[in-house]
Amino acid sequence: MGISTSEGRSRSAALYRRACEVLVGGVNSPVRAFRAVGGDPVFVERAEGAYIVDVDGNRYVDLVGSWGPAIVGHAHPRVVEAVQAAAGKGLSFGACCEAEARLAEMIVGAVNGVDKVRLVSSGTEATMSALRLARAATGRTKTIKFLGCYHGHVDSLLVAAGSGAVTFGEPDSAGVPPAFAGTTLLAPYNDLVAVGRILDEQGDDVAAIIVEPVAGNMGFVRPDAGFLEGLRGLCDRLGSLLIFDEVMTGFRVAWGGYQMLAGVTPDLTCWGKVIGGGMPVAAYGGADALMSQLSPLGPTYQAGTLSGSPLGMVAGIETLGICGGGGFYDDLYAKAGRLADGLSRAAEEAGVSLRTGACGGMFGMALSENPVRNFDDAQACDHDCYAAFFRCMLDRGVWLPPSGYEAMFVSAAHDDAALGHVLDAAAESFRSCRS
Repeated sequence: MGISTSEGRSRSAALYRRACEVLVGGVNSPVRAFRAVGGDPVFVERAEGAYIVDVDGNRYVDLVGSWGPAIVGHAHPRVVEAVQAAAGKGLSFGACCEAEARLAEMIVGAVNGVDKVRLVSSGTEATMSALRLARAATGRTKTIKFLGCYHGHVDSLLVAAGSGAVTFGEPDSAGVPPAFAGTTLLAPYNDLVAVGRILDEQGDDVAAIIVEPVAGNMGFVRPDAGFLEGLRGLCDRLGSLLIFDEVMTGFRVAWGGYQMLAGVTPDLTCWGKVIGGGMPVAAYGGADALMSQLSPLGPTYQAGTLSGSPLGMVAGIETLGICGGGGFYDDLYAKAGRLADGLSRAAEEAGVSLRTGACGGMFGMALSENPVRNFDDAQACDHDCYAAFFRCMLDRGVWLPPSGYEAMFVSAAHDDAALGHVLDAAAESFRSCRS
């Protein structure tokens, strides 16, 4: 992997111009447009192990991993073989299949407090459905979410804060009726006082608190000691449900998810990404009494034609089967920790202010002199510097998230050579950005 400058990505540039003629903004998800980092998007041709290869033949160490699912590495032979075998029997049935039960058994067996799950096709669908179930179970209408936590493009959750720590949400996207956004109450991440104030004022109408136990959409932000435990206590006191959005952290940071590490059991958990091994699979689950309120057993309706699709099920089964092997997460911890520590040293040597952190196969960096505990802190980071760093790393064969507000990921396939390349490229890139 040598230098792959923008001049060496001419086919990507041509494909982007072509895509702009028929796709909105040339992309199917906004972050792919590279608006936060500048330049044209890179078009990927294939992925293998710890690497992706673009349409111009440039090879990059991948620290995005399809935004988390590629925990065993891209195109792992066991996963690919299982999907190929399943595809030969039919792509979709719209009916029950054995693999649904097998994947559900693996999830239930791994996560404390979960008796039943409902499989869906995206993280957005999982959080949307979990909120509907929470409202039905409690008879209440409002939700507390945290600034900087992303739970998919659910209408009621696409909100931004007004002034003050506690406020009603206002729509953060055109097309979201104010009445929908008004059902969501906002608090800063890691701020139990703000949550308590909301519950003191409106607790009788709060169905649920939804939270990323480790925030991954304002960089990488860990919960303060006692924060998740405090949320559990507040929910118990006022009869609200606690929902952990582990779409990103589930089976990524530990076998039972971050809730296992924290020792906090939510009422509902949402999963995605890793449980599908790269296929469009997600789920939500909880105790039997709560989940039994879903149709066909209860009055809360939710359905999906492609839910439990056979290809996604076998990809998830094989991926989780690999993750369940001895020492798997210890290895991820070591790799993510090596990257976080190495990036810190490289930045310090270049005179760049950097904060890093890691948990399991998830890590992050924030270009800031100060700790990042919430969304305000994340916004105060040097995002212009991140954009320059991103471009330097891309030219040196490292694929980073095209936004400073995203976490990063390593996989079982990232070996010493891949990790060493990242750190060497980072040392050069920090010096280039500084100069």
